[in-house]
Amino acid sequence: MKKWKGSVIEESLDDNRIINNLKIIKLKITNDKKPKDRWHIYYVLISKNQIKNIQAHLKNKWYAHFWSRDKIIVLFKSKKFILNAKNKATWVDAIKYGISIGIPEEQLDFLIEF
Repeated sequence: MKKWKGSVIEESLDDNRIINNLKIIKLKITNDKKPKDRWHIYYVLISKNQIKNIQAHLKNKWYAHFWSRDKIIVLFKSKKFILNAKNKATWVDAIKYGISIGIPEEQLDFLIEF
C-alpha cells in the first residue's frame, strides 16, 4: 500500500475523530493569541482510502493536500486536483478554485515538507 505524506488541519474537519486513524508524524499548533484562532496541524502518513475519507469530512472553505514524490493531491470538499510539485503551471486551477470559495491566495501554497 502506497503511503502519502500530508497535512490535515483539525479545524478543517467536520469530525476530528478521524485523526485518530491516521499515522501522525508531527503536530504543530499555531501561535495565535486567542485559542479559538489557533490551528492544530497534523503531519501524517496516509493511504489513498484515508485520503478519500478526509475529503468526505472537509468543511467548506478548507482544503487538505498530500504528496508522494512529485505528485500532489489537493482536496476541497467537492473537488480534487492532481498537481505536479515541480510544475507550478499545474497548480493554477486548484489555486483559482480555492480563491473562488474564499480561501486567501497566500494559504494555497501546497507545501510539501514536514
